[in-house]
Amino acid sequence: MKLRLTLWMLGLLLKRALRRKARFRELLTEMRGLDWGIATEDLAIARHYRMSPRGIRTGRGLPVDLDLELRFEDEATALKVLKKPTQQAFLGGMMAGSVRLVGDSGDLQKLQKLLKHL
Repeated sequence: MKLRLTLWMLGLLLKRALRRKARFRELLTEMRGLDWGIATEDLAIARHYRMSPRGIRTGRGLPVDLDLELRFEDEATALKVLKKPTQQAFLGGMMAGSVRLVGDSGDLQKLQKLLKHL
């Protein structure tokens, strides 16, 4: 339940940053958008985010056409990493096998740049 609420709140924070923070809008415009999602490995909890300079849409589930997916071993691991989304936390989770990245690691770096402006 906590993870679902956290992912929903993340969507609200992204939309708020797009409206209020000029640097967030600039970075998103440079990227020309980013479609990404977060889920547990069993896909019991999953949410995707479609971000473009014109707006941000969020929804349940993981469509197949996303640029980047972050898959976590379980809900507790996801909450632990998402509370402090540092590069070290992601790399540590990937080395331990509790975090899996589906897509380009360059997109993960773009996402981390955006998340700094929330």
